[in-house]
Amino acid sequence: MLKVVTIDGSAISRGLLNTVLTDGGHEVVGDSNTSPAGLARMIKLQPQLVCVDIGLEDDRMAILDTLREGLPRAILFLVSGKIEPSTVEQALQHGVHGFIVKPFNSVTVLKTIRHAVIQVVKKQQARVAAQTPTEQDDQQ
Repeated sequence: MLKVVTIDGSAISRGLLNTVLTDGGHEVVGDSNTSPAGLARMIKLQPQLVCVDIGLEDDRMAILDTLREGLPRAILFLVSGKIEPSTVEQALQHGVHGFIVKPFNSVTVLKTIRHAVIQVVKKQQARVAAQTPTEQDDQQ
């Protein structure tokens, strides 16, 4: 079970996604809109997963940067009803690990999260395996 927060301007969307995540075995520890105060509250919760809808706001990539800065180890998912190729490219450059499309399909949402978590773990394991024994000792 992973700790998750959802960030979306729509309370209805947050509620629906929270239900999907909870039913899928995750612990939803908080939800908020995309206001600076809301983002700060979600960062304080130190979730392992963040599902965020940046909407059409002018500073939408700044929202991702704020989350990435405050939660460098969290797995970040962009949630949207319409994901354009340019948005995908920008989001990946800003640290997004995956994409969740509205309207929510619970099976697809949970598979997307599972796949991204597995990919992150594999990358971490590869990094550890690539380190020399001295580097590994230094980290412990």
